[in-house]
Amino acid sequence: MEEQNRAQEIALSPQDFAICGEEAGGADLLARKPVTYWQDAWRRFFENKLAVCALVLLCVIALATIFAPLLSGQSPTARNLLERKQWPSARHLFGTDELGRDLFVRVWTGGRVSIAIGIGGAAIVAVVGCLYGGLAAYFGGKVDMLMMRIVEVLSSVPHLLVVIMMSVVLESSSIPTLLFAMTVTGWCPIARLVRSQMLQISRSEYVTAAKIMGVSPLKIVMRHMIPNTISVIIVAITFRIPGFIFGEAFLSYVGLGVQPPNTSWGALASAAQNSLLYQPYMMFFPALLIALTMLSFTLMGDGLRDALDPKLRR
Repeated sequence: MEEQNRAQEIALSPQDFAICGEEAGGADLLARKPVTYWQDAWRRFFENKLAVCALVLLCVIALATIFAPLLSGQSPTARNLLERKQWPSARHLFGTDELGRDLFVRVWTGGRVSIAIGIGGAAIVAVVGCLYGGLAAYFGGKVDMLMMRIVEVLSSVPHLLVVIMMSVVLESSSIPTLLFAMTVTGWCPIARLVRSQMLQISRSEYVTAAKIMGVSPLKIVMRHMIPNTISVIIVAITFRIPGFIFGEAFLSYVGLGVQPPNTSWGALASAAQNSLLYQPYMMFFPALLIALTMLSFTLMGDGLRDALDPKLRR
């Protein structure tokens, strides 16, 4: 009898485990599925409407540079002197230039070169800067000091002056030559940024363990240190692309960039300067696309910087 009474006294029901008061609202938080760093970053990026609009605009521009010349059915080098310097119309959406070439096709064809140089240049400086800055942070001490002094010497020379001198010395206006001229010192800011981030990571336990196990310095930098700074590198690359697009446009504008029959947005703007007073549309469309592309990359970089910032993670 006593055992039955004791069992009845300690009998439990689901109501005994119900959460009461203000703590009930936190039950959903405890049961929420864990979110990874990259999932949370993507969520925060897509909450930034301005950055998403910039990404959509960049996708539209990129697709137009690929497919618009193909769908138009016209050649960017085809001349028709009977239709020279015509204003935008249904037949020629962006008008024609002084040789009767369709500017719609030439603008989107030139966009391929400008965007390729922007993305290619940013990728090159990112690779060189990451390796250089990572090795400097890994070795530290005198090696780090020597490597950073080299960066300071290269950074002290105006970047635009170096680009102009290299373009003149190489006496070539091909895309590889332009990329080399624009990246010969362009990797220095990336190297400084990566070094400052990796100095903290180089003291981590997993890096120390890899050193003890005899892993080579290059493999430690590539496998352990760079992946842990990838968010900073992505943001830096995004901000570097507009600089390379503007640099190519400037070189082409002063006659040191892409040469005929090839074209780019900067080359089109340079060719239009003599007709700016009477045919402003020839300058308007390439200049507009340069501005929109640079602005879109900058806004997207701002969005990525906020999204990848671990301090803002919820």
